[in-house]
Amino acid sequence: MFKLMRKFLFGLVVLVALAIIGVFWYEVKISYQIKQDTKIVITEGEGVSAIAADLAKNNLIKSELAFKVYIKLNHKTKLLAGDYIFKAGNNLKDIVKRLARGEADFQEKNILIKEGMNLKEINDYLVSNQLIKGDCNQLFAARIKNLPPEFKRYAWLREVPQNTDLEGYLFPDTYRVFSDATCEDLLIKMLNNFESKVSPEFGEIKRQNKTLFEILTMASILEKEVRTPDDMALVSGVFWRRMANGQRLESDATLAYVLGGNKPAYSLKELETVSPYNTYRNDGLPPTPIDNPGLVAIRAAIYPKASDYNYFLSRPDTGETIFSKTFAEHKLNKAKYLK
Repeated sequence: MFKLMRKFLFGLVVLVALAIIGVFWYEVKISYQIKQDTKIVITEGEGVSAIAADLAKNNLIKSELAFKVYIKLNHKTKLLAGDYIFKAGNNLKDIVKRLARGEADFQEKNILIKEGMNLKEINDYLVSNQLIKGDCNQLFAARIKNLPPEFKRYAWLREVPQNTDLEGYLFPDTYRVFSDATCEDLLIKMLNNFESKVSPEFGEIKRQNKTLFEILTMASILEKEVRTPDDMALVSGVFWRRMANGQRLESDATLAYVLGGNKPAYSLKELETVSPYNTYRNDGLPPTPIDNPGLVAIRAAIYPKASDYNYFLSRPDTGETIFSKTFAEHKLNKAKYLK
């Protein structure tokens, strides 16, 4: 009986000692103070474990376990996403309080880049709506070979003509950025998105003995010429066949790029406009993409649809694409729809 009592008391002492050590360890961990101001982004959907890992990685907390225990004991609310700057001297309690209240230092906003916008239109949109810190003109005007080092990580970007700019590679989409985002921040997001969406097609482009630059240039024309996926694929077939036959593209979209605006039809004088982008005067594709095409246009350029059509036009009133097989038929359609 006495031995059992001794074992019980010994076990109790051990448990109390472990509890005291545990409490001491816990208090030390949650009292740890940040050594320097640190910025961290908590993304939407991150759980407590992921947030704890992020905080530990950035030396904002000393124990992921202590963080999880503190959350369990003290906070039942969701930790909110945002862009936070935690100051030197803050501890785990300070961090959790701000995360629970969603007291982010920078709020996110949406930037909508539409299919077919060119670099100038994108920059004008960003500036007029005050969506980005600074002006993107310098980056937009830069040759690819002269872009900052952070842009060099894209292998596919190193394989396109280096004396051209980023026209064609800024993927249209809705982007969420923080209020202090710079032009470089946005461009990196857009190039990452481009790589994610378009890279699955790189193998097919190579198999066709085409280059990414050629595909994007064609896609940029399709983006301006017609509206629907089916029409884009049909027009893509017409254009690639013209090139294969040694014919000129004769694309109104490229002429509109030179002259500005967009007209249902151009005069004979306008068709003779001297410019490397005027595909009525010059063979092959224009020197660069004329805008930033979306995925539908890019896929249409990669997967053209064969047909007997040789000509097409877009109805000004409805946007419908009218196809024809012969030039005589095309002339009749022009007289009918482009009055």
